[in-house]
Amino acid sequence: MHSYIKNKQSSRLNTDGSIHKNSENILDTLNSGIILLDENLLIKGLNIAAENILGISQRRAYDQSLLRLVNDEPEMRDILTRVLDTGNHYANEMQLSLIEANSNEKIIDCRVSPILIDDACLLVEITDVTRRSKISRENALIIQHGAGRQMIRQLAHEIKNPLGGIRGAAQLLERRLKNDDLREYTDVVINETDRLAALVDTLLGPGGPSNKKPVNIHELIEYVIKIINAENQKSLLIKRDYDPGLPYIDLDRDQLVQALLNLIKNALIALDGQGTLTLRTSTLTNFTIGDTRYRVIVSIEIEDDGPGIPIDMQDSIFYPLVTNRPEGTGLGLPVAQELLSRHKGLIEFESRPGRTVFFVRIPLDQSENFNE
Repeated sequence: MHSYIKNKQSSRLNTDGSIHKNSENILDTLNSGIILLDENLLIKGLNIAAENILGISQRRAYDQSLLRLVNDEPEMRDILTRVLDTGNHYANEMQLSLIEANSNEKIIDCRVSPILIDDACLLVEITDVTRRSKISRENALIIQHGAGRQMIRQLAHEIKNPLGGIRGAAQLLERRLKNDDLREYTDVVINETDRLAALVDTLLGPGGPSNKKPVNIHELIEYVIKIINAENQKSLLIKRDYDPGLPYIDLDRDQLVQALLNLIKNALIALDGQGTLTLRTSTLTNFTIGDTRYRVIVSIEIEDDGPGIPIDMQDSIFYPLVTNRPEGTGLGLPVAQELLSRHKGLIEFESRPGRTVFFVRIPLDQSENFNE
C-alpha cells in the first residue's frame, strides 16, 4: 500500500448514499472532467464531462484502469504514482492518446489531488484544451508564414534577376551546337529556366491563385507520385487511404502540384529509401483556419515513418533557409505554404520519431466566411 494512503487510512471519510448521490449531481454540472480512482488506479467514478473527454460511459469505465484508457501513458502513470506516494497535489498539461475516443490524441490539462472518500483515494481533474492549443499553434504558424512570405518575395527578386541571362546564354549556345543530342541539354536548361521563372512570377504576383479550375484531388496526387517515381530510383512503399466521396475543389492545379511535390519530396528525403509513405484524404466540417471557420475543408495528409523532425527545428521549419541538410535550400516548406495561403489554406504538422504527418487544409469554398 502506498505510504500516504496507509498513513491516512484511519481518517477515511464515510459517506452515506444520499451524500454520494448529491456529490455526483454537483460534479455533473462541472465543465471539467472529474475521475475518482482507487489505490490501484481503477476508476470508481467519473462525471459527464469526463465521459465526453475519455469517450466512455461511467458504466463501462467503472473498475477499469485509467492507464488503459490513455494507452498506458508513462507520464500519467508517474504522476498518479507520485501523488499516491507523497500526497502532494499535481497540475500540468500533457498530450494523451485516448483509445476509447477513436484513438484521438488530445491535449489535456490535468490536476491530481489526494482524496479519501469511500474507496477512492485520488481525484483527477481533466480539461480538454486541444482546441485552445490548436488555435494557439495555428496563430503561431500564421505569424511564421507571414514572416516567411516576406523573405520568399525578397529571395524571389534575387532569383529572378539572373534567370533572363541564363536563358539567353542557353539559347545562344543552342544555336552554335550542331549535335542534336547536345541540344537536348540546352532544351532542358531553357525549359527549367522558364519553369523557375513562372514559379518566381507566381511568388511575386498577386495573392490569389491565377488559374482556378475544378480539380480531382486524387488525380492530382497520383500525378505528383508519377513525377516522384520518375525522379526517385529507390524502392518505396506508398499506402493510399483516399476518401472516395471527396468532392472536386476549385484550385490552381499547378500551384497545388508544386506544394504537394515539395511536401512529398521532404518525406522521401526523411525516409532515405526505406519505410512507408502514407497519403490520406478526407473532408472535415466546421474547421477553423486563422480567424475564419469553414463549413467544409479538404484535408490531405502526408505521413512518413522516418526519424522525425528535430525538436529544435520544429518551431522554425516554415522560415526560408531553415534546413538540417547540407544540400537543402530550406525553401520547400515556405514555398508550399505560400502557395497554399493563396487558396486560404494552411499546412500543419505533427512529428515524433517514427511518425511525421503534414496536414494540408484547403477550404472547399474559399469565398466562405462562416463564423458562429
